[in-house]
Formats: sequence, C-alpha cells, structure tokens
Amino acid sequence: MEVLSDRALNRATLARQLLLKRSSLDSLAAIGHLVGLQAQVPTNPHVALWSRLDGFITRELDALLLDRRVVRSAALRGTIHLLTAADCLALWPVCQPVLEQELRNHRDFAPLLRDVDLHEPMAWARQYLAEPRTQPQLKAQLAERFPELDPAALAFACRNRLALVQVPPRGMWRRANQVTVATAEAWLNEPLNRSLTPSQLVLRYLAAFGPARPADMATWSRLTGLAAAFDAARSELVVFRDERGRELFDVGDAPRPEPATDAPVRFLPEYDNVLLAHADRSRFVDRDLRALYPPGRLGRGHGLVDGMLRATWIVADHRVEVLHLDLSPRDRDELRHGATEVSALLELDREPELSSVD
Repeated sequence: MEVLSDRALNRATLARQLLLKRSSLDSLAAIGHLVGLQAQVPTNPHVALWSRLDGFITRELDALLLDRRVVRSAALRGTIHLLTAADCLALWPVCQPVLEQELRNHRDFAPLLRDVDLHEPMAWARQYLAEPRTQPQLKAQLAERFPELDPAALAFACRNRLALVQVPPRGMWRRANQVTVATAEAWLNEPLNRSLTPSQLVLRYLAAFGPARPADMATWSRLTGLAAAFDAARSELVVFRDERGRELFDVGDAPRPEPATDAPVRFLPEYDNVLLAHADRSRFVDRDLRALYPPGRLGRGHGLVDGMLRATWIVADHRVEVLHLDLSPRDRDELRHGATEVSALLELDREPELSSVD
C-alpha cells in the first residue's frame, strides 16, 4: 500500500483547497467545492476567497449574499459557515445532531430547558422567523409569548433546533450590522433537503481536504459514527497509509501533486478551515508554534510558507503586523510581499511590519 508523506499530504490538501495555485473558479463554485467557509468573523470569507481565487473582488461575494445564492448559517461544528444555498439546505439536517448536542450540554441554558417541551415554542418561532428578526426582537417576543420560560435560553434553542441564516448586510465587506436571522426555508423559499447521506458527505470532504481518516472528518464536522460512513463509501475510495502506518482514504480522481511541488506564500484569515479540518495537523504543523500566538492577542490570521504554518498576522494601528518563525531571506521576502498584498485588499495605509519570534 502506498505511503503518503506529510509533505505529500500537505501538497494534496493545498491543491484541493485552491491554495497551491489560485483558481479560475468563480466564488459560488469555489464555496461549493470547499463545502463552505468558516465565517465566525463576518468578513473572513472574503479574505479566504481572495487567497484562493484569481481576480477575486469583494463585491462579487457581497452580490451572492444579496441574491441569496450563499448564506451564513451555523452548520459544521456548530459554527457559522458561509455556504451555498443548496449546501445550507442539505448540510443542516446532517449537522443538526451536533447542534442538538450543543443545546443539551450548554452550561447556562441546558439547565433552564431541562424537562421543557420545546415543540410549541419552536413551532411559534419558526413562523415568527419567516421574516428577518434581530436577536433583541426574538427574545422580546419569546418573553411575551412564553413568560414562564427564559427567553435567552429559548433563543439559543431556536439557533440549534431551527435552520437559521444570518441575513445581509451581515457578512458583507466592511458592513457592520447586528445579527438578524430568518429560517433558511423562508429566506431561500425552499424546504430542507434531507437526501444527503453521511457517505456522500465523506466524498465531498475528501475532495476538499485531501486524504484523511474518519477522525479527521470528525474534527472538521464534529459528527460521530463516521467510520461507518467511510465504510459505506469504501468502493468509491482509494486507500493509502501515512508515515505512522495509519490507513488514509481518498477519492480516486482528486489531485495529489508531487511533494516537491512549489507552494507559494498564502495569507489566510483566522479559523480558516484548511487548518481546522484534520485531527492530526502534522501536514501543516511540524514544530511548536506557541511563540506565534502572544498572550492577549487572539484572533490572528495565518501565513503559510512553503505550505507550512510559519506565521500569524493581525491588523493593528492601520497596518498588517506579522509574526514569523526564522525564515530564509527568500521566504521572508515572499512573506513581506504577501503582507503587502493583503494590506492592499484591506485598504490599509501603512506598510506591513514583520517580526521574527525565533
């Protein structure tokens, strides 16, 4: 059985993630291929697509949001993702058990909802959220309608029991706006699609993230029971082993570039899925990186140098500030060039600052 080195896995994942070479795909097709983009920070998908697509412009993604062709919804891992409309309707039913578990385990809200029959509140909320509502509006109406129950806990139950989307201008480039939600079915004028099977999702995950194990897909999705889903898809998969002798699965026709393939510097937003999609991150991380995350400076973006995590970045004082490990002069020059490019995207008026932490 062929063994794939960590570097081979790195290049395969970079190729699937459109990070080895910027793609000519349009934004909608790219979001579909990537099975969504982490969007906890509202404008991170713009940076993620800029890093991946040739000629990306921010208003293209804004137009997709306004046209309801992409939406922001809690899905994978129970976190906000930017998804195509079709994926939102199909993925939400598959991912709902993760949200249900989150509801049962919530430290503050679970005790308030214990032994509460949520059928009537959720049925009422589904109708109320057929139109976009802010969180204060939702909580106020829940308090009036169900005075014996905690409105904040009920609002959280709505998030986890109903397929909700955050409507624009939330998520548009440089458009701050409070969270306003509606049900996906009402916003998209279509019912949820319950036909997607876990084994079909396995194929899409591997096509987007490279050769992997069920434990990796579980990290990406927080779904359980994925070994059975991989087994169900086995006839459509090819099998490898990693350097540690573990079995890896992949789709047969997906790219697996030569390990020696050059990988350009890429600036990624914080929480980019490429770094959150594997239980074993050794394909991207090969050393202690704590120095790249100073105490009290959370929310840092990431810089890939030769495909590996070698830098983090943040916007401060109207410029991009980069922390990086010890790099060769060539790699440092490429990192500076990338920082200049992302500064232009963010319309910052000061030159980036690079600092070595080694």
